Amino acid sequence: MELSPNVVVLEHGGKTVYLIGTAHVSEKSVQEVKDTIALVKPDTVCVELCEARYAALTDENRWANMDIFRVIKEGKTLFLLANLAIGAYQRRLGKELGVRPGAELLAGAECAKTVGANLELIDRDVHITLKRTWGKLGLWKRAQLFGGIIESLFPSEADPSAHDIEKLKEKAHLSEMMAEFAKALPEVKGPLIDERDQFMMSSITDSPGKVIVAVVGAAHVPGMLEQLGKPIDRNALKELPPKSKAWGWLKWVIPAIILAAFYVGISKNEGQTFAELLNAWVLPNTVFAALLTALAGGKLLSVVTAGIASPITSLNPLINCGMFVGLVEAWLRKPTVADCQRIADDVQTVRGFFRNPFTRVLVVAMASTIGSAMGAWVGLSWVLTLVAG
Repeated sequence: MELSPNVVVLEHGGKTVYLIGTAHVSEKSVQEVKDTIALVKPDTVCVELCEARYAALTDENRWANMDIFRVIKEGKTLFLLANLAIGAYQRRLGKELGVRPGAELLAGAECAKTVGANLELIDRDVHITLKRTWGKLGLWKRAQLFGGIIESLFPSEADPSAHDIEKLKEKAHLSEMMAEFAKALPEVKGPLIDERDQFMMSSITDSPGKVIVAVVGAAHVPGMLEQLGKPIDRNALKELPPKSKAWGWLKWVIPAIILAAFYVGISKNEGQTFAELLNAWVLPNTVFAALLTALAGGKLLSVVTAGIASPITSLNPLINCGMFVGLVEAWLRKPTVADCQRIADDVQTVRGFFRNPFTRVLVVAMASTIGSAMGAWVGLSWVLTLVAG
């Protein structure tokens, strides 16, 4: 048995590392991992996973144990929706190709047990990666990224075939793909790709044993090879980006301007425009929040809640309309354990996202948040126009 062309052999610090570049929805990659481990019988197997992602791949009850009320209260609605959408795209490809997403990583973990090797989870925690990535993006780039995630829910003729997946593991195609990615979203490439290249290569070289097999996505291999032997501070790469003081103050700008405008408008006109100012603030907040909640398929009580909560929560950046609407929608729909267990299958289509009560609650909560934000900006403009007039 010979090593696959997708295996790079490295010698460093008295260790031999067999670095396997894989595709996460490739049956061929699964076999390459099994064959390599069986051939070299490593002391350690490293896989491109963190504790959270490993649990997601191995814990079949993770959705059944999900508490939707806790998700909403902790403000993790957007994160969970994005995570579900990304996972849905991979699962759809995997279903078409007959391969479970991440199967080659699981194969590496299982083969490590078979040969008695240590198992090392070498990737940075996914929550840290996403927070560092999100922190690099401005409002427009965040909208672009989220739009791309939503777009991935729709099946497309451009979805890669099994042949396309295997071609992406070739160096020429990888270089071209990464160049396009860096050009489109240069802010994302750093924390999402480059930093993880550093983190994983450092983790591999620090792993125990003389013979090591490392299973990583093929897109990471070129960058990881560049990091071999370089000093890397993994603790620094795990630090969360500091919250912007400017953004902290900016959250209070709209409430401050609105209150000041009310004071100026009422003082200047001896109280005659109070009703106009109040209407200018309340009406767009109510309409936009209620309308988007309704369009997302929210229950009638959720729509009413959005309309009432938005004018109030828009004046307090410590709370948001989506939290109240999401809690009401969850109370009304009462997602069951069975609903949670169907999430992985349902989220592979837009229709499934709306059909499943659990994900419907998340969509309604996010829609009300967006509607409230739109209403706040329209209301702010209207109030300022009245005051200036």
